[in-house]
Amino acid sequence: MIKFYQKTVKDQKLKELRKFSVGSWIYVENPSEKELIRLSSQFGLDEYLLKDAIDPNEVPRVEINNNITYVFTRVPYQEEDRIITIPLLVGIAPDFIFTVCCRKLDFWYKFFDSYIEFYTTQKSKFFTQIFSEINEIYNDALTNISRQMRGVSVRVDQIKNEDILRFVIFEEMLNDFMAALIPTNALLNNILSGKFFKLYEEDQDLIENLFLVNRQLIEMCKANLKTIVNVREAYSTIMSNNLNRIIKFFTSLTIVLTIPTIIASFYGMNVLLPFSESHFAFAGITIFTIIICFVVLIIFIKKDWL
Repeated sequence: MIKFYQKTVKDQKLKELRKFSVGSWIYVENPSEKELIRLSSQFGLDEYLLKDAIDPNEVPRVEINNNITYVFTRVPYQEEDRIITIPLLVGIAPDFIFTVCCRKLDFWYKFFDSYIEFYTTQKSKFFTQIFSEINEIYNDALTNISRQMRGVSVRVDQIKNEDILRFVIFEEMLNDFMAALIPTNALLNNILSGKFFKLYEEDQDLIENLFLVNRQLIEMCKANLKTIVNVREAYSTIMSNNLNRIIKFFTSLTIVLTIPTIIASFYGMNVLLPFSESHFAFAGITIFTIIICFVVLIIFIKKDWL
């Protein structure tokens, strides 16, 4: 799908155009191969770079070709019970700005419904506003992950299998975020040089802010990954300690129960043993056995073996 939008300083709302006009925003969503060829031939865009924008494994980077800047990044996208990142291409040409993505991104409604004041004719500022919204999505996702992880961390001694599975999912998501944020941080630093497209003083300040926010997001990812490692190690230590206590308990219990078994085995032999011919032999041996077991039991309890 290809659509043309435009909003100048004279416009109150974003307008959808029937055909391309200078200073417009070319919005491309889940394009077909024919549409990519059309974009390439009509606007002089690199067809191979456009195809990279719909490659699910594309990494963030910035390239310039024929005086057109192609900025690839990755955006968090909710998919069932987890969040993945998908590629987004934001391109800046001399007469227009364009975006290409393989899916519909939720944050676009802020631009379509004029929740954000922007102008398609101010390309560099519009670029920074798009990346600011992307950073906001990352921040919301990381805050949500941190909140859920904190809820599990406070009851680490009561972790269930569902919690462990959730932590595995969180770790995959955070690693995916890191793989997207770190290269994005590098490309923002490169854009600050001004060699990819013209930046005004205000635009430089905005990109510097994006760069700093991006670094903070990377640190949030690292902190959450560290928390996962700490919880995992704490859980492993607790489980090992509990297992050792259980083994110790059953070992001690086995020793206590072995005593009457040994005594009964001796008296079950066809040999002459003390008190074996007495009428009170059974009661005496039983009481004697209980006393010995009780003494051993007290010793084990004092040594915290039971």
